[in-house]
Amino acid sequence: MQKLPIENVQDYPRPPSLMDVPQRLRVMLAEHAAAETVKGLRVLETHHAPTYYFPRGDIRAELVAVGGGSFCEWKGHAQYFDVVMANKVATRAAWAYERPSSNFARIAGHVAFYAGLMDACFVGEERVIPQPGDFYGGWVTSNLRGTPKGSKGTLHW
Repeated sequence: MQKLPIENVQDYPRPPSLMDVPQRLRVMLAEHAAAETVKGLRVLETHHAPTYYFPRGDIRAELVAVGGGSFCEWKGHAQYFDVVMANKVATRAAWAYERPSSNFARIAGHVAFYAGLMDACFVGEERVIPQPGDFYGGWVTSNLRGTPKGSKGTLHW
């Protein structure tokens, strides 16, 4: 198992950066791989756990668009989805930026998942935990250090 390098969320940039992910990413729902990719992207932003994005072609679950949305000053307008797999529904568990800002054009055609709303999410073979706070979609892995937004104090994962 490849060990992830130690990273401090305070060292992540502002504005955020976008990087390729060398590890396999996987999202589980209803005991099935709802999404799995080796072509993932991640967004790194100060005080956030990384947010992972999957190419739509690597998503096996059905994505059902839901009303509402949100706006990110860096990426633009997000659309939300229910994730459906084997008759199980994870409500508003995924989002995408269909027409992101030019700095994040590579995430067009990609979808991110809230780890806390899925059955399990993995970076490589490591099961992640969700970033604290209902709004944040970051995936926390054991290599992260620092104080993420949404936490009630300093966390040393």
